[in-house]
Amino acid sequence: VQLVESGGGLVQPGGSLRLSCAAAGLGSDDYAIAWFRQAPGKEREGVSCIGSTDDRTYYADSVNGRFTISSDSAKNTVYLHMNSLKPADTAVYYCASFPNRGRLALILHCPASLVGSWGQGTQVTVSS
Repeated sequence: VQLVESGGGLVQPGGSLRLSCAAAGLGSDDYAIAWFRQAPGKEREGVSCIGSTDDRTYYADSVNGRFTISSDSAKNTVYLHMNSLKPADTAVYYCASFPNRGRLALILHCPASLVGSWGQGTQVTVSS
């Protein structure tokens, strides 16, 4: 599985960004795609996740109500729409896949221990 993220950048507090994750080689109808992030000196954190079978979603408490995850199955792309961004959202954002276990991953809120493949990451910086 190959995952390619794009859309990161510098944005002012209160601003918005949209991240994209283009996936190739999933080879399964039951998968999930998640976004994680890692800030300097902190552990990697799960942000959001979406399943392929019923578009079930999960959001971390820290982003619930501000971020929205969506997918375009025709393009094999998952998006993370980030609104009302805060300096605390500054991090490298990674896309991750859960091939052949999407339903299970969503039940468990897409833990890093079940990730099959990682993208290379894209930097998001929220600063004035």
